[in-house]
Amino acid sequence: MKEIHIIGVGLIGGSFALGVKNVHPNCKIVGIDSNPEHLEEAKTLGIIDATGAISDIGSADLVFVAIPVNHSLTILPEVLNHVSENTVVVDAGSTKEDICEAVKHHKNRRHFLASHPIAGTEFSGPKSALSTLFQNKTNIICEVEETAFKLQEKALKLFNDMGMRIRYMNPQAHDKHIAYMSHLSHISSFMLGKTVIDKEQNERDIFDMAGSGFESTVRLAKSSPEMWTPIFEQNKINVIETLNEYILNLKHFKSLMESDNFEAVHHEMKATNRIKDILNGMQ
Repeated sequence: MKEIHIIGVGLIGGSFALGVKNVHPNCKIVGIDSNPEHLEEAKTLGIIDATGAISDIGSADLVFVAIPVNHSLTILPEVLNHVSENTVVVDAGSTKEDICEAVKHHKNRRHFLASHPIAGTEFSGPKSALSTLFQNKTNIICEVEETAFKLQEKALKLFNDMGMRIRYMNPQAHDKHIAYMSHLSHISSFMLGKTVIDKEQNERDIFDMAGSGFESTVRLAKSSPEMWTPIFEQNKINVIETLNEYILNLKHFKSLMESDNFEAVHHEMKATNRIKDILNGMQ
């Protein structure tokens, strides 16, 4: 890789840039962002080497698009208008069905590889970028058969060089599974934070009494609403389905407590402890 362009130099785009520098230190990284302060900050931090525009991407070996998914619907077709024969365009969106549909009939569809590296933190902006964010993380690839072989091969090699695990899935399955594994946890965290803020009017009480359990559970409530609202909108049907099932479980747990059936409460929690074995097995 000689030149990579990053559209959106925040946490995900900036971390991708730093990850590339780990394995290809001589690769030129060009940043593109609608926020000039982000570009300046990314350049100062050494995340990018230069700034550019979408019209310049013909010189790139790879373009990495890391922007809110609602903007991807309009930006990706524009990006594909400017690709050269050897440019592959990759996105990092947390939804895939609408994005794949947006470029489905584009004349340069074969230059696009739909991906979702499952990595992130609750922070945002270039200063939050981490060079190791993508190491040992799963990257979901959708509709790989729609991407020209030599271009997908180039992107997949880079992902492997950066330490990512690759998994293939169709866009519909991706959006359904990710609603359970990511989108629901963010909503739960936001609503837990809201419940506490609504009830505990004294901010000092929240600060003094928040234990590690509360802090870890509410961590995702620090995430960017500008990023997550479009995700919930694009994956609305699947997210509502997961919320319905989650609410049923909460109501069931509440009913067990109301009936003083704490043996069943213990059983529910004990059965759910199996999640630690599942997650430990993935490490």
